[in-house]
Amino acid sequence: MILAEKVSGTELFLPETYDMFWSFVILVILGIFFFVFFMPKFQKIFDERASRIEGNISQAEKAKKEAEEARQKYEDRLKNARVEASKIRDNARAEASNIIADARSRAESEAKQISDNAERSIESQQQQALVSLKGEVGALATALAGKILNTQLQQSDVQDSIIDSMIANLETSGKAEGSQGE
Repeated sequence: MILAEKVSGTELFLPETYDMFWSFVILVILGIFFFVFFMPKFQKIFDERASRIEGNISQAEKAKKEAEEARQKYEDRLKNARVEASKIRDNARAEASNIIADARSRAESEAKQISDNAERSIESQQQQALVSLKGEVGALATALAGKILNTQLQQSDVQDSIIDSMIANLETSGKAEGSQGE
C-alpha cells in the first residue's frame, strides 16, 4: 500500500520509462518488419490496381476514339451514298428525257415519212386518174366529134390535137370554177 500512496493523479496514467522504451523498440521493430515485408506487397498490389485502372482508362479512351472514327466513317459513307443516289437520280432523269426526245423525234420522222408516202401515193393516183381520164375523154371526144362531123377522124394527129385542145379547155374551165367556189 505504500506504493499506492506515492502515486498520485496523472502519474497513475503514465507508464514507466522502461515500459515506454521497450514499447518504442517493439514499435520500431514492427514498423521495420512491416515496411520490409508487407509494404512492398501492398505497394505491388496498389501498383497493379493503378496499372489496371490506367489500362482500363486507356482502353476506354481508345474505344471512344474508335467509336468516333467509326461514326465519322459512317457519316462519310452516308454522305457519299446520298451524293451517289443524287447522281444516279439525275442520270436517270437525263436518260429518261433523252429516251423521250429520241422517241419523239422517231415518231415525228415516221409521221413525216408516212405523210410524204401518202402524198406521193395520192399524187400517183391522181396522175393515173388524170391519164385514164384523158384517155377516156379523148375517146369520147373523138366519138362525139365523129358523130358531129358524121365522119370518123382517121388521122391520129388530128385526133391528138382535138383531144389536147378539149382537155386544155376542160382544165381551164375547171380551174375557173374552182377559183369561183373559193
